[in-house]
Amino acid sequence: MEKFTVSDIIGMVENMADVIIKNEVPFCELDSAAGDGDFGMSLAKGFKEIKNQWQELSRDDIGAFLKSCGMVITEHCGGASGPIWGTAFRSAGKYAKDKTELDLAEFAELMQSAVDGIQKTGGAKLGDKTLLDALIPATESLKASAAAGENLKAAMRKSADEAVAGAEKTKDIVATKGRASYLGERSLSYPDAGATALGIIFTYITDKFGS
Repeated sequence: MEKFTVSDIIGMVENMADVIIKNEVPFCELDSAAGDGDFGMSLAKGFKEIKNQWQELSRDDIGAFLKSCGMVITEHCGGASGPIWGTAFRSAGKYAKDKTELDLAEFAELMQSAVDGIQKTGGAKLGDKTLLDALIPATESLKASAAAGENLKAAMRKSADEAVAGAEKTKDIVATKGRASYLGERSLSYPDAGATALGIIFTYITDKFGS
């Protein structure tokens, strides 16, 4: 059975940091349509700090690594990104405590833990025009792939595609959470920046996985 190792997870986070930093300005532009316009900067700030502290991050196991990333993100990401993304990483880290490898079903549960953590922190749900509109479909796709016995790369590709599709659907949703909620109907036709970013991030991570 294929499994994600500690080094696989570390590689994913490294690629995540790279694509977030690379897209700092585009992510801000996405956010400017219906938000504060600082999403890319806020998120990149935390992941730049992860890169700065890269050698100091715990690598004892998957959980310890994700938890240490979450602590940096919580402290250094600006705005709402710190609590939301930091909670996602710390919740995933809690699930993976002491684990040095994860099969696909376990990886799907790790992602579900991230979803649960975000929902507990922000109170959002599917359809509220947030990053969860990409993260939840991506997570459900991983669960379905695990149940079908698919390989890791194929499962990740399907999950990334679901994240992109979920982000696209946010164009048709009136925002009820965050700064965009102040715009009401005017938030229509604009995709949620966080959801769109996740689609881009997941696609990049999948493209790089195993290469």
